[in-house]
Amino acid sequence: MAGKKRGKDQRKVRAEFRKKHQGRVRNSDLTREFKQGDGHSIEDLVQNERVSGKGELTRHRTIIGATAAPEDAAGLNVHLDVDESLVMGRVLSVHGLQSRVMTDQGQVVECAVRQLLKSLSTDQRHVVVAGDRVAIRTDGESAGMIERIEPRRTQLSRTSKGRQHVIVANCDYLLIVASAVQPALKPNLIDRFLLTAEQFDIQPVVCINKADLVDTAVLQPMLGVYAQLGYRALLTSAETGQGIDFLQALVQNSQTVVAGQSGVGKSSLLNAIEPGLGLRVGQVSHENDKGKHTTTAAQLIPLECGGFVVDTPGIRQFQLWDITASEVGGLMRDLRPYVDGCRFPDCRHINEHDCAVKDAVADGRIDARRYDAYCQIVADLEP
Repeated sequence: MAGKKRGKDQRKVRAEFRKKHQGRVRNSDLTREFKQGDGHSIEDLVQNERVSGKGELTRHRTIIGATAAPEDAAGLNVHLDVDESLVMGRVLSVHGLQSRVMTDQGQVVECAVRQLLKSLSTDQRHVVVAGDRVAIRTDGESAGMIERIEPRRTQLSRTSKGRQHVIVANCDYLLIVASAVQPALKPNLIDRFLLTAEQFDIQPVVCINKADLVDTAVLQPMLGVYAQLGYRALLTSAETGQGIDFLQALVQNSQTVVAGQSGVGKSSLLNAIEPGLGLRVGQVSHENDKGKHTTTAAQLIPLECGGFVVDTPGIRQFQLWDITASEVGGLMRDLRPYVDGCRFPDCRHINEHDCAVKDAVADGRIDARRYDAYCQIVADLEP
């Protein structure tokens, strides 16, 4: 960009960076100590001491780019300008410092990340995630450098060690996979995924796998509740092929992330959707009824029918990100119509009197199990 005139979108902006080190600050009592004759001489003083009214080093720098809202710029507060020689692509997977990127021309390139991007201040564990649209500089063969991350349309995030863990970006559908047995069905985990889908505007699909191992009549009431709320809900079996036709139509020409706990059969379903993928599958432990991790990192898998599916590691606990206890009721479709009808505007819908939500539960307008899930989620989110 040297020598070129900046356009309207190419302007200087201030960006916050991570704090890397602390410079030495001048001691305010330096002169007093010198007059007291403590044995120091001028020659012994540190020559690189910094005299500044700022105290600590600033964590902001001026760079060329455009400001952008954090939720629209991959968690970064700037949108870096790049030249026209870069190639656009999609991140397939991230392994340590390296990212596999498929360019729009179909070439797979192993890329590092520009140091400026890694230094920008963000709550995220990793600045680049699977599904990101990126601009890369490549040597024309198999190595490259990620120069810019495009704004994300959607993202699936959870809290991990107090920071935002973005599992995948730019997904159209969230296929929530649970198993009828082996491991046991966890409806509350499904409800947490649904909350996140509502928060980040992803279309969820509830999938109960291993339907061939149980009497499906016992699952119909729960599936009926989800269906009444407008969610797509179905029974599947990777062994018998039940529900596979629907999933094949769903993933075609879209980006679908498959999520759920270990052992529910996510990789088996993907192998059934497109034979030949050859994804690793594992057996559920008979001792603790828990699955073993066969997928270690989220990865985009291109499909012959068009689009991508995202295989993710198993998640046993899903801690919500950027959702407060007071927002849970508004994000649950069955509670949402009643949250404004309570006597108290700050009603938690648990112990308060004249609560429209509790009245709806008592009248059968809200499913009792879903209300119990709400109470548990609120208890986990409250300090």
